[in-house]
Amino acid sequence: MRRILTVLLVLLVALAAYLLLWPVPIEPVVWSAPPDPGYQGPHAVNHKLAGLNHLELGEDVGPEHIVVRDGHVYAAVLSGAILRLAPDGASSEVVVNTGGRPLGFDFDAQGDMIIADPMRGLLKATHLGADAKIDVLAATVDHPVKGDPILYADGVVVAPDGRIYFTDASRRFAPAKWGGTFNASVLDILEHQCTGRLLEYEPTTKTTRVVMTGLCFPNGLALSEDGKSLFLTETGEYRIWKVAVDAKELDAKQLAAQPSEQARVLFSNLPGYPDNLMRGQEGRIWVGFTKPRGAFVDKAAGKPWLRALSVRLPRSLWPVPKPYGHVFAFDEEGRVLVDMQDPSGAYPEATSVTETADRLYIQSLHAKALGWVDKKAAGL
Repeated sequence: MRRILTVLLVLLVALAAYLLLWPVPIEPVVWSAPPDPGYQGPHAVNHKLAGLNHLELGEDVGPEHIVVRDGHVYAAVLSGAILRLAPDGASSEVVVNTGGRPLGFDFDAQGDMIIADPMRGLLKATHLGADAKIDVLAATVDHPVKGDPILYADGVVVAPDGRIYFTDASRRFAPAKWGGTFNASVLDILEHQCTGRLLEYEPTTKTTRVVMTGLCFPNGLALSEDGKSLFLTETGEYRIWKVAVDAKELDAKQLAAQPSEQARVLFSNLPGYPDNLMRGQEGRIWVGFTKPRGAFVDKAAGKPWLRALSVRLPRSLWPVPKPYGHVFAFDEEGRVLVDMQDPSGAYPEATSVTETADRLYIQSLHAKALGWVDKKAAGL
């Protein structure tokens, strides 16, 4: 019995030493999490997103970003492909494969596809189809520091004048190194050093400059109707910004406390982690929550050691909240127009919505099919 107790004591000491001292990739910092508002007011619990229709993707999964163009549905999936689907699901083809993991993408005036791929950088795909050609537009930043690597290209939008705005979600965790886009995002948000930034690529000079720094996992982007402002989700801080397109080297940490004409927080303290942004119809801008708020992350905001300890656990035990389907639409002044939820989380990570005349296509990071809702049935 004494020998057994000795062995158990040694194992407990070893486990405690591992949980407290084993090296981890994150260097968490203290931050102040706003009190979780829960689901109330314009975000009161509802079931309007439940019972989605499905557009099958075959062997592909994770239609993380959707664009509808010329009667086709384009979807970026986990395999590295961007698919072109018929709205009825009758046909599907790969129009380009980046060899990485395409996230946000958009089309320029020439019909070429501009892709944010966190494994490769900002890309342009031409001659879509079997003969698709891919060029790397930006893998590093030119201003203010030339050669600064882009580690996590995420959201992207092309302005009418050809300029391309995109997010570099983390300067600490490259998905190619840290187990993919989702794992890298969890590490970055747990660490909370807020190293992300908003970038602009100028196609005439082929240079990339910094628009805004100090962001905690900046994610989706959408342009204002007049093209003078950008709407930007800051996933790790539960908020959405409105930023002037001509802004230069702004500091999000300063502007959160002292808004300026060039940047202000449009939504703060949201009930989940905001992800992609997509312009819809009738002035709507859609955003999805990849996950609801998690009590552990908020309560451990002032306890860096506890967040470091959580990363020492098996990945299945990382403090990732359970799925909860939630998207909403707002206008450019920050008024919530539509809110749709599915508390069951049957369709995982509803990252945003792409709106057409008759449908709402629901994007997802991990779903095995593309969800959609009939707008009339949804009351739109």
